[in-house]
Amino acid sequence: MAKGYWIAHVTVTDPDQYKHYADAAPEAFKKYNARMLARGGQHSQMEGAGKARNVVIEFDSYQDAVDCFNSDEYQAARAKRVGAGDADIVIVEGL
Repeated sequence: MAKGYWIAHVTVTDPDQYKHYADAAPEAFKKYNARMLARGGQHSQMEGAGKARNVVIEFDSYQDAVDCFNSDEYQAARAKRVGAGDADIVIVEGL
């Protein structure tokens, strides 16, 4: 079974509010056995318009990645992120 990945590009505009999201989201990630492969850190924007923060999260399957995003736990965390920044998130199936 192919793994699933979240790829997120984020600009945080209100760090104090964003912290509430960052504190709540791990509950969903733990439930779906997610593994952080990249979160913030050094990066080089080679093409296109980038964002300040880049995140890659690995899941055991594409369906787990989708289910995590749609879970009550993640949606509750996501609600805390509204107004704290701008995020682009895509879920992709691994090879």
